This record gives sequence, structure tokens and C-alpha cells, in this order.
Amino acid sequence: MQHEEYEFMYRLEEKFWWYVAMRRITDTIVQPQLRSNGLAILDAGCGTGINLAHFAAHGAHRVFGLDVSPAAIDFVRKRGFRTVSQASIAEMPYAADTFDLALSFDVLCQVPAPLVRAGLREIHRVLRPGGSVFVRVPAFEWMRSSHDDAVQSVHRFTRSEVTGEMKNAGLDVEWISYANCFLFPAVMIRRMLKAVGIGSGSDVRPLPGAIGWIDPIFRRILESEARVFRSGIHFPFGLSVICLARKH
Repeated sequence: MQHEEYEFMYRLEEKFWWYVAMRRITDTIVQPQLRSNGLAILDAGCGTGINLAHFAAHGAHRVFGLDVSPAAIDFVRKRGFRTVSQASIAEMPYAADTFDLALSFDVLCQVPAPLVRAGLREIHRVLRPGGSVFVRVPAFEWMRSSHDDAVQSVHRFTRSEVTGEMKNAGLDVEWISYANCFLFPAVMIRRMLKAVGIGSGSDVRPLPGAIGWIDPIFRRILESEARVFRSGIHFPFGLSVICLARKH
């Protein structure tokens, strides 16, 4: 990922509507796994480290991060975390059966298929028996745009592809759905405009002051999906695929 993207992430992750709402959705899905204190949690592809801070605040958990980018590691350390390693998800510097929970946010989309499989096998290896992994990836290859180029996405997934990759790695899928469904039509229009040269680059950018009022509206719309998931409903489409799987 380009260094500029890490800078935007570091500046925006705490308050930008998409990040805030997606954390709410993640919390809803992994809440049962967080009921115990003192868990060992790994963010595999931790970016600038916002999720390390988020999950460290959930309880007396020990959080660890790894990322292949030295720029990302610099930002993580700027947040004050030292339990972080510069490494690939396909070669993790941790012993087997180390972690209770692993997280991977929009990382598997940035590597070719062989590394997706190697990364999930590594997650399986470092999880303790009964440990869980939560994965989020962008959905639908036909939704590819200049945003994917900016964040260096190699592939956008379908739900069935994620299920298959999990099973191939020896992980049992316990919950899977598309997410960011309610805003899907608006984003689809934006991607169509990008395709004809109107707008370019990543979608994760500060909103211009004149339309800053949209941020809380988008956040509330996306956050409302957490309540839908809590009720047991799964979406048939969306901008992301989110999945919780377990190592037995």
C-alpha cells in the first residue's frame, strides 16, 4: 500500500464514518469471544494499529500486531504499541497455539491466491485449539475501481470464496455474511462514475467541509447493520464479506 494511504488511515481511523461503523459491526460479531479477559489477540496485517488500541481497551487483553510494511509499523509504534512485528501473514514469527483470537481486516485481498492460503494456514497454526479468527475482505470483483488500485487490492471476494478458503485452511466457518449492504447502491453509483473518469483514488478521504454533515449520517446507516446482524439476519450482498471461523 502507498505511504500516503497509511497517512490517511492514521488521521482518519478514529473518527471517519466507515472505520467507526465497521468496528461496531466487528464488535457485534466477536463479542462472545471477548467475554473473557486476558486474551492473546493478533491483528494479522495491522496497518496503523487502530484495532490494537480498540481491542486493548476492551479488557485486559494482550494485543499483538504484524504488518509487512515498515511504514505501517512506524505508525503502530507512534500509537505506543511495541508488541508488533514486520512480517508477512504467510510467515508469522509466532509459535503454534499462541493466540485466542486473530483478526484480519482487508489484508487477504492484497496478496495473490497462494499467499491467501498460506496466510490462513498460518492463522490456523498460531491459533490455540478453539481459537477464533475474524476476517474482512472487499466483495465482488466487478466492483473493482481506482479505490482498489490505490490500496493495492489484488482480488475482491465472494462469500463462497471466503468459505472455501477457510475450509481449505482447516478452519470451521461459524458465521459469514456480506456487510455494508445499505449503502451498496450509493457506492455502486460512485464506482460507475469512477469507471468513466469522474473521481479517482481511494474512497477513504476526508470529506470536504461543505459536505462534512454526511459523515454522521453514513455512520449511523452503516452502524445499523450491527443491530441486524445481532438479530441473526445475514445480507445477500454488500461491499465487504465478513467471516468468523474457529480452529477445532
